[in-house]
Amino acid sequence: MMSLQTVARSAPRTLTRLSSTAIRTPKVAQSSSLLRTAWAPLRTPQLAATFSSTSWRQASEKNEVDQELLEKLQSELQFESEVKQGQPASITDFIKNSSWEIKDEPGKEDVYLTRKFGDETITVSFSISDFANYEPNMYDEDNALDDEEMDTPEGKRLAETEAEEGLDEEAEGPIPFRLNIVVEKPGQGALNIEAMAQDGSILVENFYYYKDPKMAHSSSPEAVHGAEDVYPGPMFSSLDEDLQLLMERYLEERGISQAMAIFVPDYMDLKEQREYQSWLENVKNFVAA
Repeated sequence: MMSLQTVARSAPRTLTRLSSTAIRTPKVAQSSSLLRTAWAPLRTPQLAATFSSTSWRQASEKNEVDQELLEKLQSELQFESEVKQGQPASITDFIKNSSWEIKDEPGKEDVYLTRKFGDETITVSFSISDFANYEPNMYDEDNALDDEEMDTPEGKRLAETEAEEGLDEEAEGPIPFRLNIVVEKPGQGALNIEAMAQDGSILVENFYYYKDPKMAHSSSPEAVHGAEDVYPGPMFSSLDEDLQLLMERYLEERGISQAMAIFVPDYMDLKEQREYQSWLENVKNFVAA
């Protein structure tokens, strides 16, 4: 590209070449006109050539990267289609033989099960985010090592052994999922139970009571702040064993049972695969557009 500085430097030499003609004839204006026509066309073609070559190179590189990405996305979609499995019997049986209604909106993380039990409204929610948040042995407090133990040779050897065992355990069965259970009665508030669906069992962790059912459902800052001010009750594991058993039977009578503990991990595994395929398809369509 010819810069303004280059044009300015070349102009005097052009005037020198034209000076003898300018002296013989009084057509100085023609000299300036000739100068304008001499250098002006040089700017436009060179600028256009520079921009067009740069744009072509950028477009070419973009098209190559886009095409590689599209091919990889299609390969992932093909792989997912090949490994896709049918619906497990645990899901079919649970849907067929229970009174729960499933609310599962495509593209959303949370799944809701709802049902009526007498005058009670029961909601159980769980999230696909537990896949990303899960770490092997994260719920195994007995085998956890503190920082000081990790610094010792024995601690490091034990950590390596546990890591190897964790890989085997991870392949043995489905990961646990957190359940948020809400039991409401008209005008009576709500019970909010935190539990885990793990290894085919429902493991209760906490049992709350709220006068305002919104505190059990809402995740708004106001509801969270209000819930923090409410006495939570003791840890479930610290309760009298007979009381724990009766509370577990209370939940089981309402359909929060072993069948649900098996259904939830299987259903979420199926949902995760479905959401991943949808995500791949959406990204592919966007890149191809």
